[in-house]
Amino acid sequence: MSLSAPRGGFGDVVEDWTSAPVVESVVPFSGLIFDVRRDRIDLGEGGVVVRDFIEHPGAVAVVALQQFDGVDHILLIRQYRHAARGHVWELPAGLLDVDGEPHWKAAARELAEEVDLVAGRWDVLIDELVSAGAFPEPVRIFLARDLTDVPGEHLHERRAEELTIRPLWVPLDEAHQAALAARISNSAALIGVLAAHAARVAGWTTLRPKDAPWPAWEAQRAGRAATTEDS
Repeated sequence: MSLSAPRGGFGDVVEDWTSAPVVESVVPFSGLIFDVRRDRIDLGEGGVVVRDFIEHPGAVAVVALQQFDGVDHILLIRQYRHAARGHVWELPAGLLDVDGEPHWKAAARELAEEVDLVAGRWDVLIDELVSAGAFPEPVRIFLARDLTDVPGEHLHERRAEELTIRPLWVPLDEAHQAALAARISNSAALIGVLAAHAARVAGWTTLRPKDAPWPAWEAQRAGRAATTEDS
């Protein structure tokens, strides 16, 4: 059946951020960072169904790019993640947990707090949803360039898992190889490395302004506002 599906191109690949009607919405679990929401949704021909999903404020991640000896390097960090039961390679990243803070400034805050860097140039590299069916955390990945060190008097005091962070500058080409060789498992790191490598091949023409629209994040924010008003 799928072999006879319509054919399309770039212009046809557009996502529709229109929510199906929510008949009922409850929160059976509320956690420190995320909540579990249970919605009854009217899918029209598909009937009324019940779906559980995790509500998350969203996050940002940073591909910090710097040349050493004429070679593009990116900064990876290795950090302990208890839910994954291991020390995994990631990008500097963090939650969108400050109301009204522009997304790129949240990324700048995390870059300074986790790896003591300041960037003079910010661009949107790519956006992702961690798992649209159950854990639709929206993540925006930025490309940060023109890097300098955070002044000593402004260094962030790291605690808990942040104390185990191990930073490592890796040539972008070798980070790309590591991603394809299954040496990186974190989704934002994988997507960021692959996207940065592809964007460089395209001469960075795929980059978007640091404050570019973010439909997935806006749709979730609108959905949370609507369910809050109805409850």
